[in-house]
Amino acid sequence: MFTVHMEHECPCFKKSDYAATATFQTQQEAYQYANILAELMNEEFCGTHTFYPQKAEGDAFVIRVGINTSAFEANKHITCDVGCGSTDNWTLESTQKSEKENCGSGCGCGE
Repeated sequence: MFTVHMEHECPCFKKSDYAATATFQTQQEAYQYANILAELMNEEFCGTHTFYPQKAEGDAFVIRVGINTSAFEANKHITCDVGCGSTDNWTLESTQKSEKENCGSGCGCGE
């Protein structure tokens, strides 16, 4: 059995009907599914992230999640994906900041 799973479930993914993990009989089916799913998410979701499939260890593929830097360059008023506790535009992790401190993404928090 071959599996495809999401590296990180962003807010758009959580709102979608897509499953975080899928299982297939063949490697080719898993590979095709991972490629198609990544392409669909890149087209359908908000554009804050980019998605790309990658072969993982064993019989698995993972759909990686990256920050779409062009979305931040084109739109200075983009909303934080992890809330205003975000450390910067490059991570998917959240840290605490004071209420008056700007997160640096240009979303308008702390202003």
